[in-house]
Amino acid sequence: MKLEIRTPNKSVYTGEVTLVQLPGIDGLFEILENHAPLVAALQKGSVKIQEQGGQEQRFDINGGVAEVSQNNVLVLAE
Repeated sequence: MKLEIRTPNKSVYTGEVTLVQLPGIDGLFEILENHAPLVAALQKGSVKIQEQGGQEQRFDINGGVAEVSQNNVLVLAE
């Protein structure tokens, strides 16, 4: 699935991933391929991604919103 992480100033990450873990306001949750459409508020924490080759990366955010639709994940982070 395609992931894009954006801040107000720039695009931080764009690429194909197999897993995205997000810090929702009610706790951590994960997005996998073919996830149902979703809009969720995010709190301060770490976004963990797993790329298709198995490598993991983390990005710290101060909150934001995530949108999932048709294997596209958009994270608008502060």
